[in-house]
Amino acid sequence: MDGLPEYISLNGPDNVGKTTQLRRLAERSPRFQALGSVHDHDPGTWQRVAGEGYARWWFETSTTTELTRMLISGHTKRAAAKAAERTGLLDRGRPMLLAVAAATCALKDDLSVPAALERVTALAEEPSPDETSVLLLPSLDSDRSYAITSARENRPWTGVYPAYQRLLHQVLLLQSELEMYPVVVLSEGRSAADVHAEVAGHLVSYLPSSPHAERKSP
Repeated sequence: MDGLPEYISLNGPDNVGKTTQLRRLAERSPRFQALGSVHDHDPGTWQRVAGEGYARWWFETSTTTELTRMLISGHTKRAAAKAAERTGLLDRGRPMLLAVAAATCALKDDLSVPAALERVTALAEEPSPDETSVLLLPSLDSDRSYAITSARENRPWTGVYPAYQRLLHQVLLLQSELEMYPVVVLSEGRSAADVHAEVAGHLVSYLPSSPHAERKSP
């Protein structure tokens, strides 16, 4: 495939700009295939738990095993949807799905972040295709990173969600330290175009040039 990877994933906490960066990557070449999220490729499973009780199921009644395996199963089905000779663009790849499961596990099961990450990694039994994982973070300080992304929500997070988000930032930073993301891009105080230029710079060996890399944010 001319040096193109099988998959490129954009990862990071809520409100960090994953959707924008995925769109900009997709605009670079018809060889890129946007595959969306895991929920799009396993709708029956996720519809079973969706609805008004979704948050309660996620944070209270689901088990760590159930949630982790649902996420990884969806990831496997999403990967299978990629057309031949194309590169799949993933909204949250395997490392990020493990981070989500680990943050939830740490919250529900009262485990440390390292212990929770170790537990969910052991539960993710299905093999995963190779992906080039890009992590977007506002800051390498978890409290600062959380403060920036929560402010972008424009309304307060309620219930257990703030605690979950704080744990998620901690898991992502731990994964970064463990070198689970070959590309880490910090976004605080930067435009979407500037962030994209850095993302593309890391992927330059197989990304075609694009005017979008230089376009200024509105």
